[in-house]
Amino acid sequence: MRIILATLNAKYIHTSLAIRLLKAYSEHEFKDILLAEYTIKDPAMNIVSDLFQKQPDVIGFSCYIWNIEETIKLVGILKQVMPEVKIVLGGPEVSYEPLYWMKREAGVDFVVNGDGEETFHHLLQEIRDEHKYHFVYGAAYRKGEELIVNPPRPKSDLNTLPTPHRFAEDLPELSKRIVYFETSRGCPFNCQFCLSSIEVGVRYYDIERVKSDLLYLIEGGAKVIKFLDRTFNINRNYAMEMFQFLIDNHQGCVFQFEITADIMRPEVLDFLAQNAPPGVFRFEIGVQSTNDETNELVKRRQNFTKLSRTVMKIKASGNIDQHLDLIAGLPMEDYDTFRKTFNDVFAMEPEELQLGFLKMLRGTGLRAQAAKYDYTYMEHAPYEILSSHVMPFADIIRLKRLEDVLEKYWNSQRLAHSVKYLIRHVFPSPFDFFQEFGDYWEERGWQKIGHQLEDLFTRLHDFLTDRGTASMDIVTGLMKLDYFLAHKYKPRKIWWDDVLDKAEWAKHLKQIASQPELISAKLAEAGLSERELQKFIVLDELPFRLDPVLESISGLRYDGELGAEAAVGAAGEGEAVAAIKAEVLPPAVAGGGGSEGRAAATAVAAGSGVALPGPHPGASDGRTLLVVLYQQDESQRAQYYTLPL
Repeated sequence: MRIILATLNAKYIHTSLAIRLLKAYSEHEFKDILLAEYTIKDPAMNIVSDLFQKQPDVIGFSCYIWNIEETIKLVGILKQVMPEVKIVLGGPEVSYEPLYWMKREAGVDFVVNGDGEETFHHLLQEIRDEHKYHFVYGAAYRKGEELIVNPPRPKSDLNTLPTPHRFAEDLPELSKRIVYFETSRGCPFNCQFCLSSIEVGVRYYDIERVKSDLLYLIEGGAKVIKFLDRTFNINRNYAMEMFQFLIDNHQGCVFQFEITADIMRPEVLDFLAQNAPPGVFRFEIGVQSTNDETNELVKRRQNFTKLSRTVMKIKASGNIDQHLDLIAGLPMEDYDTFRKTFNDVFAMEPEELQLGFLKMLRGTGLRAQAAKYDYTYMEHAPYEILSSHVMPFADIIRLKRLEDVLEKYWNSQRLAHSVKYLIRHVFPSPFDFFQEFGDYWEERGWQKIGHQLEDLFTRLHDFLTDRGTASMDIVTGLMKLDYFLAHKYKPRKIWWDDVLDKAEWAKHLKQIASQPELISAKLAEAGLSERELQKFIVLDELPFRLDPVLESISGLRYDGELGAEAAVGAAGEGEAVAAIKAEVLPPAVAGGGGSEGRAAATAVAAGSGVALPGPHPGASDGRTLLVVLYQQDESQRAQYYTLPL
């Protein structure tokens, strides 16, 4: 009996842990099991043709919110070309309403609910042997015209499950794709919008087994491992031991975890700040809302002050990137309260802030209460809300515009200096910048056309110019810096018109070639001639002092306790903010500090500048020569320097 375990991933770089778990559990008895991974962008006929040529007797699809609609279409076609094949669906998207899917698509023969390993294996035995499907706990099946859902199967003992990470055919792809890994199943929390809340309790794999598998993957060449644990740090001792193991054995591999920030213990934070290698760990933190009434309604326990303290302390260490999540459309979260939520969270300036929209997932408590909050939502996956009792569709689409420019201008980190300046010094709040720009983007029809890198800069410049933004000379200078730093190699074209004339350019180049120590000792050691230097350098004169401006947008900033209205440009800070700053920020940053000993030429690798916060006095008291060098070290990151003029 030939069995194919298939799924449609969101992207090619993703991999499916689920189908590997199923194969690992059943391959000792069923020798002919193949894995088949596709993407949701692949043409349906290409997938059907590939599966047809493999001539399976059973096809099992792993189903999620992002692939269910495409999977259902495939099932219908497959049953037409291979009517004898048995088709099994499993995964979170079908586990909670199996009858719905069997009624919707007659080609679905079986649905596996919950943990799939034991249930799917038992089902394969019955398909091969006696067809006594009523014995298969955890499965739904057809009996003539009747649809039957069997009682659930007890949860698996995770340590009885064989490892899914040792397939030889996976080794050549480890370095090219994301590896998904679990050390536990279940979630201790009860958030009503999340499927993880349905399973009570947390089950763990034996930690020594976990370490062995991770070491195998790392030594096999894995570059990114994403942990699927819903709250990786819920068991402090387990998490600490894992963090230490990964620090000792990472070999350059990057690890991503979902953590609950407000339960992170101080000693864990101190350990990570002192020991985590830069760039090796990445934390995903679900904030969702800072509205207390909303959090209470969805049974989400959260202490935002503690969460903020954790985020800021991690940020102060500079070792770990943080991805924070928000959900628009939760109960009692209207446009204005969501604005506050957004500003509360953005005040921490995480490396990435994802704005999602509430999805009414099958099986969740919030979907069952949809009528209570007047929710309207998409009938098919992803079940995204269209309106609620306090957020009409008009507000939803406005927030969609904000989300679009947030992705392009903050999460991409292509205009980091420019956007930081705008949200700290120009706009009333971060939300107002992204919303106003998003509305402008829509008015100009740019959402209908593509964009190249320089378009991001010219469109932002058009928006700021049209609204009469003050300090455009400073903003434009920062945009030039960001544009230069966005390239690995010297850019062939620029997007601005006020270029440095040839005589001035040649004069500056001559000075740098004759006195390279003004820029850096490394450049002086290189001993490059003017002609050689030309290949790697770009120059521009800025009509202001750049260093004070960079100081005003560098360092750590936290105004969460002040509230959205006072988040930017507040004259003073509340006691709670001062206390958090004093606790999590280095003394020089927390107190404002000075710039003693600052060299005439300031050298900072792209994106790694560390300076002091505060206003930017003296920015108008002179000019700056901006010097950017490319291909100077193995990192291939542009490096910039400033010389006062």
